Amino acid sequence: MSSHTAITRIIGAAGGAFAPGHLGELTRIVPFEMVDAVLAECGKTQHRTRLIPARVTVYLLLAGGLFAHLGWGLVWDKLTAGLGPGPRPSGSALYYARKRLGTAPLRALFGHLAGPGAAAARWRGLLVCAIDGTGIDVPDTDANRERFGLHSGGHARAGYPQIRLVALVAAGTRALLGAVWGATADTEQHLARSLLERLRAGCLLLADRGFASADFLARAAATEADLLIRIPAHWRPRTLQHLGDGTRLVRIGRLRLRLIEAEITINTTGGTRTGAYRLATTLTDPTAHPALDLIELYHQRWEIETVYAELKSSLLGRTVLRATDPAGLDQELWSLLVLYQVLRCAIDDACTTADLTPLSASFKLAIECARDQLIQAAGIVDDEQIDLAGRIGTELIARPLPARRLRTAPRAIKRAISKHRAKGQINRRTYKATLEIALIDTR
Repeated sequence: MSSHTAITRIIGAAGGAFAPGHLGELTRIVPFEMVDAVLAECGKTQHRTRLIPARVTVYLLLAGGLFAHLGWGLVWDKLTAGLGPGPRPSGSALYYARKRLGTAPLRALFGHLAGPGAAAARWRGLLVCAIDGTGIDVPDTDANRERFGLHSGGHARAGYPQIRLVALVAAGTRALLGAVWGATADTEQHLARSLLERLRAGCLLLADRGFASADFLARAAATEADLLIRIPAHWRPRTLQHLGDGTRLVRIGRLRLRLIEAEITINTTGGTRTGAYRLATTLTDPTAHPALDLIELYHQRWEIETVYAELKSSLLGRTVLRATDPAGLDQELWSLLVLYQVLRCAIDDACTTADLTPLSASFKLAIECARDQLIQAAGIVDDEQIDLAGRIGTELIARPLPARRLRTAPRAIKRAISKHRAKGQINRRTYKATLEIALIDTR
């Protein structure tokens, strides 16, 4: 591991009514100047100093993501715990402060922070991106039901309405590049179209079979990004040419793509599992982009599943969002995504100062350190220099994650709604495993 390098930034502390407006050590990533600029850009700068200024409301909303299990009054207590005695706003005052602020500043703040990060690695010069969707539970109110709907399946209907969230992430850092959401009835493909503008030449998009349609492939390819997308087994695209490595060029819609077919086998002491993969890609040169390398690379698509686990489990703790109306949910979800990206920026900063990769840094550890620093109001100083890694980065560098085990189990429901509907006897044991990839020669 390389020696620690000190990189510095200067941060000024707020005072008076603005004092509760901070994010602990993370304030260096979302400094006062950035928040004030976003407020001015969105026309939300207050004309008079209130008990809860607009800047403070932004930090309150971001802090709400660190303490998702607490109400807004208790989140305020966390913000002011390290500042000494001061006024405590009522619940209605906190509500109207959030309502005055609206959604636009949080969305604009996300736009300023979104990006792959300085530590993002490239694969043969390409930024590997992944796109996928998930559902997030929201409070069961009439307004939320009408806007987002209730998911139903089998013999039962879901207990909560859900937001369908679709995100685009950098696979090498798990940083967010873009996000969009809608109702349960909205398809992931439909929502994802607005994220394609985030792609450009030099990106490589990974996606699962849910995004395999001629229309989506054409729209994605029009961005000049390269594609590596799994396609369904029943597709029979027209063959244009057989290539020397056993792959072939095919026509899907208007696109000329390379089709790679392979059989993947996982061997463990508990048995052997085999599955078939069919990948379509715009990388058509077998010499420059060998098929086996692309099959191994496709596994990075799972990084977006980890992003959703970090959002829903590590940050939200599987709790339901707070807001009882769609406008409040939009504000809360943008705040959560901004906070997630801020934590990713902190991890990225740590990686630039040590021999650490973003995927080997513990996201849960970053959350716990950030909570401690916020409660202590630590890292908010006047006319002093702050080590870029900070306390959060120091902990991440000292306690990296162990090497990742090979995934051996298929996705399955671990906590079924009904014990009578659990999917059989699922083996939860962890095995040492080896992976074998065999190309299916289509010549």
